[in-house]
Amino acid sequence: MRTIALLTLLVLPLPSAAELPCQCRSTQGELFDVGSQACLTVDGRSFMALCAMSQNVTIWRDTGSPCVTG
Repeated sequence: MRTIALLTLLVLPLPSAAELPCQCRSTQGELFDVGSQACLTVDGRSFMALCAMSQNVTIWRDTGSPCVTG
């Protein structure tokens, strides 16, 4: 019986990383989907950042661009 239960678990499909909702939180508390860009201000410095994945954690990557206003 135990063997059948283990085999059943091995056959069931596991959720892929693409199915999991991954988001970054801005310094203002807003949520952004992976791939989105936002203007962040950290320690008085404003810059455009890209919400990305690093291993299994969401991170903000500095794009090197200044914030776009307007």
